[in-house]
Amino acid sequence: MGRVQEPRSGCPINATVEVFGDRWSLLVLRDIVFGDRRYFRELQAGSEEGIASNILADRLRRLVELDLLTREDTRAGQRARYSLTEPAIQLVPVFAQLGSWGLRHRPTSRVLRVRAELLEEGGPALWAEFMDELRHAHLGADLPPRSPSVRERLRAAYLAASVSREGR
Repeated sequence: MGRVQEPRSGCPINATVEVFGDRWSLLVLRDIVFGDRRYFRELQAGSEEGIASNILADRLRRLVELDLLTREDTRAGQRARYSLTEPAIQLVPVFAQLGSWGLRHRPTSRVLRVRAELLEEGGPALWAEFMDELRHAHLGADLPPRSPSVRERLRAAYLAASVSREGR
């Protein structure tokens, strides 16, 4: 694998933009975090934005190099599974804030905005709970039982919005 380049400067904002400043990296991570898509084909088929296979392959490779994802080693004929690392899990508050900004300042669809609304309403306590669930699913960390889980609540909100859109 290639070596990750040194940032242009020591500025933390620059260092972050260099990782996430392209069109696709945050969206690939979003789909793993919120869509629980962990395989190449799931990520490509489920992409709302229609990511091309060569771009997806490049971003997955790069996110592994940057230690934001791990890629399970596979034998021939097996699909590689991607998992979030702790630094990627810690992006949940960033995703929540980006979604909140988008709710206020950009046109959005009802179906695709419901998760951002739920994260905004739940605030930091919900984000922490969701990060614990992701740590359990991706890193094998212990998780106290909670019902319903944040993932279940996000999925239910999305499905309810999808059904109401179809009923129109």
